[in-house]
Amino acid sequence: MSLQQRQQPERSGTGVGHVAIFARASGQKVTGSRSSVILMITREIQLTTQIAGVPGREHFTVVETEIGGEVVVRTDYLGLAATYLELMRSDCQLPIPAWQPGQRIGVTAIGTVLWSASPDLREGDLVQSMSGWSTHSAGPAASYVKLDRDAYPDPSYHLGQGPTAYYGMADVAKVGRGDVVFVSGAAGGVGSLAAQIARNLGASKVIGSAGSQAKADYLVRELGIDAAFDYHQDPVAALKELAPEGITVFFDTVGGTLYEAALEVAAPGARFALCGSLSTQLGAAAQRFPEPDQAAAAAKGIELLPFSCYHTPDQIAAWHTHFRAWLDQDRFVFPQTVVEAGIDAVPDAFLSLLRGGYRGNVSLRLA
Repeated sequence: MSLQQRQQPERSGTGVGHVAIFARASGQKVTGSRSSVILMITREIQLTTQIAGVPGREHFTVVETEIGGEVVVRTDYLGLAATYLELMRSDCQLPIPAWQPGQRIGVTAIGTVLWSASPDLREGDLVQSMSGWSTHSAGPAASYVKLDRDAYPDPSYHLGQGPTAYYGMADVAKVGRGDVVFVSGAAGGVGSLAAQIARNLGASKVIGSAGSQAKADYLVRELGIDAAFDYHQDPVAALKELAPEGITVFFDTVGGTLYEAALEVAAPGARFALCGSLSTQLGAAAQRFPEPDQAAAAAKGIELLPFSCYHTPDQIAAWHTHFRAWLDQDRFVFPQTVVEAGIDAVPDAFLSLLRGGYRGNVSLRLA
C-alpha cells in the first residue's frame, strides 16, 4: 500500500523517441551519432553559497548548462531528504565531501533514457543515478542503474530512505521478538519506515513521536504503529504511560529532549540506534552533532550505537528484498509525499521539508 500526496496534474507522454524528435522537444541542436555522444542544454540547481545558518532560497541558483555523454536521461523524480542540508554546509560533519558553490546538488534521481549509444541501456529504460537536481543528465552508461518498472506501483518507491531505516533497525539495533521500540521523528522519511520495520521484525510494541497530534494520529491510524504522541507534550510522561515496562530499543532521528526522555524510561541493557539529530540541524557543528550523555547510558547498561548508512549494494538489496515481500503481504504501508513541480520549485520544496511541511518519504516529480 502507499499513502501519498500529489499536487499537480499528471505529466503526459513518455518523451521517448527518435533522436530527431528528442532534438525538437529539447529545443537543442543534437550533435553526435549512435556510436558517439549527444550534447544538449539542461537546467539544474546549483549551490550558490555554502550555508552557515538557516537555509533560504538565496542559497540556490537555477542555471542552464551543456551536458553530453554516452547516455542521455530525462529526470522524472528527484529525492528530497533533510540529510542534504549537512552536505550544503562549509563545516559539513559527514564523512563525504560537501557540495561546493557552483556545484549541482548531486543526489538520487530517477529518470527515463532518451538516447543511448550503449548496448546496456535502451531508450525508455527506467534508471537511477546520482545525477541530482536537473531536468536532464548525461554520462557513461555505467553511472546509471537500470530499474524494474514493474517492481513497485510507482518509480518514487525507489527513492525511499528504506536502506537507512532497515540497516539501523535490523543490523544496528537488532530488533527482535519482544522488543519495546521507541522511534523519534516517526512521521519523517526514515522514522516512518523504521517504525514499520520494527513491527515486522517482531517487536511487541512500537511507539513513535511526531511534531503534531495530527501526525501522531496518522502514525497509529494509517501506519499501524501501536502508539504515538506529540513531542511538544511531556515526552517522559508520555513514554512512561505508553511503555511502563521500559523501552528496549530507541531509534533516534531527532536527539535533544527525546534522547533524554528515552534515557529516563529505558530498560536496563537497552540498545540506542542513533541515526540523526533533526532537533539541532540548524545549529553550529557542535550543536548539530551533540555528544550523547554516555555516563547516564552506562549507568543503565545502555548500548549507544551511532551509525551511518552508505547505501552499499548489499544494504540496498537487503531493504528491497524485505520491502517488496512486506508490500506483497500487506504488512507495510509506504508513506510518501510526491510534490509535482518544475525544476525551479525544487529549492522551495526542500525548504518546506526542513520546516516539517511533509509526511513520510518526500520526492519531487518534475512536471
